[in-house]
Amino acid sequence: MKLAVLSDIHSNYVALQAVTEHVEAWGADVVVVAGDLVNRGPRPVECLNFVQEKQRMRGWQTLIGNHEEYVISNTRHSDTPSGVQFEMRRSSYWTYLKLNRDVSALQAWPFKIDLNAPDGSAIRLTHGSMRGTRTGVYWHTPDNELPALIGDPLPALFCIGHTHMPLIERSHGVLIVNAGSAGLPFDGDTRVSYAQMTLRHGQWDARIVRLKYDRAEAERDFTDSGFLDEGGPLARLMLTELRTAHSQLFQWNAHYEEALLAGNITMEDSVREFSSHNRDSRMYAMGRYISYLPAPARRLIAVRLVSKRNWHATTSD
Repeated sequence: MKLAVLSDIHSNYVALQAVTEHVEAWGADVVVVAGDLVNRGPRPVECLNFVQEKQRMRGWQTLIGNHEEYVISNTRHSDTPSGVQFEMRRSSYWTYLKLNRDVSALQAWPFKIDLNAPDGSAIRLTHGSMRGTRTGVYWHTPDNELPALIGDPLPALFCIGHTHMPLIERSHGVLIVNAGSAGLPFDGDTRVSYAQMTLRHGQWDARIVRLKYDRAEAERDFTDSGFLDEGGPLARLMLTELRTAHSQLFQWNAHYEEALLAGNITMEDSVREFSSHNRDSRMYAMGRYISYLPAPARRLIAVRLVSKRNWHATTSD
């Protein structure tokens, strides 16, 4: 059995096409898009239509992610599109409008998928973890917390996304695979990724495939689609994420949300100031991310970098 998992495409249609070509050349028996197909990027309609066609023609399966939930949440907002709260979710509102306010397809996607391999072993897939779409599994996640994130009963294979950082490890008898991001990686490598899992002789094996794609075209989509102009100031940070392969929104939010809500700074000024501080250091975003981790997690970083985690080969194309 050959299983391919794509996650966190984030409306990057160019990357989705490149990854799909590789997946189909590999000959996957089952393909799962593990959430965050849309939002935080410029081509949500094209990505959704593309995946829906694959569902009809190739049997692809889909999971809901936190960014689908953000888009769906626009159906519950009765406020006039203005003010700080709106600006903070303006990109999801832009996606919502691009979908003609029809989020029925997204609402139908499940939180998790349970499959059985030909040998009877269990496979579980979800976006973040069994604790929710916004709770991820990272390389620094303590081993004793993993069972709750994987869920009972423990499967042989657990596949996830959300963090935009690929991961393969074995723990508690489970092969845990984070597919990374097929549209917006955050590990400093601008190549997109997806996960290949293969069942051989009763054992699951996994690898992460990294792929180059036409990033210049993906950047042009930010302008050509209108997203850069219409998606609000945060759309500029999303473009920076694409260019640098480092998260920006998490760090921006940690720095400025309180001041924004208190009226001490405008959205435009906060993005301009944040971008100015970041401009000279590509590693700034990762450093800030680590700085916001709980102290035990920060202490684990040095240990985990040289730990005996069972990483499998990462392939490049």
